Amino acid sequence: MAICRTAVLSAAVLTALNGFSFAEVAESNVRFRGSLSNSRIQFENQKKGHVAFIGGSITEMNGYRPMVCEILQRRFPETEFTFTAAGISSTCSTAGAFRLERDVLSKGPVDLFFVEYAVNDDQDAGHARENCIRGMEGIIRQTRRHNPNADIVITHFVNTGMIETIRGGGEPTSSGAHEEVAEHYGISTIHLAREVTQQIDSGKLTWQKFGGVHPAPFGNAICANMIDKLMSQAWKEPLHADAKPAAHELPAERLEEACYENGRFIDPQKAKVASGFAWKTPNWKELPGSCRKRFVEEKLLCGEAGNELTLEFEGRGVGAFVLAGRDAGTVTASVDGGESVDIDLYHHYSRGLHYPRTVMLADDLPPGKHVLRLTVSDTANPKSQGSAVRILQFTAN
Repeated sequence: MAICRTAVLSAAVLTALNGFSFAEVAESNVRFRGSLSNSRIQFENQKKGHVAFIGGSITEMNGYRPMVCEILQRRFPETEFTFTAAGISSTCSTAGAFRLERDVLSKGPVDLFFVEYAVNDDQDAGHARENCIRGMEGIIRQTRRHNPNADIVITHFVNTGMIETIRGGGEPTSSGAHEEVAEHYGISTIHLAREVTQQIDSGKLTWQKFGGVHPAPFGNAICANMIDKLMSQAWKEPLHADAKPAAHELPAERLEEACYENGRFIDPQKAKVASGFAWKTPNWKELPGSCRKRFVEEKLLCGEAGNELTLEFEGRGVGAFVLAGRDAGTVTASVDGGESVDIDLYHHYSRGLHYPRTVMLADDLPPGKHVLRLTVSDTANPKSQGSAVRILQFTAN
């Protein structure tokens, strides 16, 4: 029988905790569901493992993610790990469901998968419950279809608005919806948002010490240690030498029938340009607002007022992953010659940033082949300084 080691935290993590008592973490905020045995069998017996992280800026930053990687390496010192870091700042679970194949699943079957979207579904996307579920459920179903043995952990980070909701006796829309998905699919969760709120209200923590929406090392260490506690709970018994992985159940029933379980990117070059749109790299130095480094050299499908295109796609929904800056415009979309809908690309963060966001142009369509017609409108958000449309990828479900 093999025994999984308890992680020995690094000096950096211990320093970050700075006297925080891990024993004080509420058991109810470390929610163990289903099983994490498959990843342990892979790590301990096969001596190899693929661990992936997807989310927004909290995942992209040098925060909880590298701490968790270190914990795993210390637990399994003989294991050769592949770590996939798929955080993209500002993106929500909708974007996650559409970029999952490109950014995670294409790297090979995932053994242990950490998903973080509560904050961005809340403050960036402002999603309603059904949108939070469609994105998160799409991520789960895609992952489990790709590798039925994949173990998954969902973590709920926190902002001040979420704290106030929890303090008032409620549950934030995003974390509540993600918990519904977790319960339906038997997935463990780390409710950091509730833990932080309780620690602040008990006087054991301050928002400043935690570090804010993008946590300080101290705040990230709390999260990493909650995950470590989950691992200790899941892996407390010795692993039998003949232990075999078992596929996780994938329920036929979906919480949202139109969840993004078939989410994928479509190359913008597959669109048929009727007028104006051009495939190019914008001259960002001449445009107002900043553009993140990861996008500055990419080619985009760029249009302005009056430009038009069509796109053939198959599925129940279609959208676009765009960069929406201070000059972001409005598009008019119709599918199969049906009713036209105006979609404003300008975002409340567009004023200073060419903001990456996924907008759905049509949803809840009958399954099958469709044609999208997209026209850039002559009118735009009153706060916008132009009518620009810059498409990184089309999305289809």
